[in-house]
Amino acid sequence: MEINLTPIGFVKNSIKEPKREDWQTVTSEIIIKEDLKEALSRIDEFSHIIVIYWMHKVPPSQRSVIKVHPKANPDLPLVGVFASRSPARPNPIGITTVKLLERRDNVLKVIGLDAIDGTPVLDVKPYIPGNNSSTGAKTPGWLTK
Repeated sequence: MEINLTPIGFVKNSIKEPKREDWQTVTSEIIIKEDLKEALSRIDEFSHIIVIYWMHKVPPSQRSVIKVHPKANPDLPLVGVFASRSPARPNPIGITTVKLLERRDNVLKVIGLDAIDGTPVLDVKPYIPGNNSSTGAKTPGWLTK
């Protein structure tokens, strides 16, 4: 089965190359296509949004990776790529919950988006507490190292 996706917009920020950490302070603009700006109606009533994007700088050779060291740290255990947030994965789809700072027409200003300048955005969804989080979630100890 083939799936074709069309970006709804693009990321604009000062980050030109992928990096591993310190995304919490990065401010970005998500420029939504002009013909879709009405789809943003009332999104600014939410404090946070979920951004789904295509990690376009991941080369095809990395899309066949099955196991990785989380955070590219060899001191952490080798885990299946689906047990990590590694960009090296069969479909380089990124998803991040970010704080929505403001909406101006077809532009969403956010903080904490771990995507580089020019990244294609596939979808935007409102973050809804309870729907998008689970109480009592468990994570392995190596995650915080």
